Amino acid sequence: MTDAGALETLVSQRVIAAMKAHDATRTTTLRLIKNALKNKAIEKRAPLTPAEEQQALATMIKQRRDSIEQFTKGNRPELAAAEAAEIVVIEEFLPKALDEGALQTLIAEAVAEVAAATGQKPTAREMGTVMKAVQAKLQAGGLRAEGRVVSELVKKVLAG
Repeated sequence: MTDAGALETLVSQRVIAAMKAHDATRTTTLRLIKNALKNKAIEKRAPLTPAEEQQALATMIKQRRDSIEQFTKGNRPELAAAEAAEIVVIEEFLPKALDEGALQTLIAEAVAEVAAATGQKPTAREMGTVMKAVQAKLQAGGLRAEGRVVSELVKKVLAG
């Protein structure tokens, strides 16, 4: 999926397959993905790059996680379950999220780089610098990790 529009084409094919399988939830979610990608491209006035496509999907997942939290607080488990099912479908089109161990290794590398650049071990004050370094490493490697998890792990490393 390197060329522009390849993800949108793939999603369109999956919509047709889901419709033939009479899978309403999957069909709806795939259509939401397709619309989000199309809207982002219209907003940009150019085809999306693979990184921008991933960002759009990551935003969709974040929105659903926020909704799940709200539905859980509001005692609406059936709505939270529907959002969780949508997340599963959306994640099919993203690279696999890093596990905590691989993420800790990446953070350690970023901390070492920042320490080498500044001449001292970064403290909590340099959290922003370390976060930028980690995000750059994730993007360069085409990897994915949830920002909240990255932030918590960086805080632990800098505090410890």
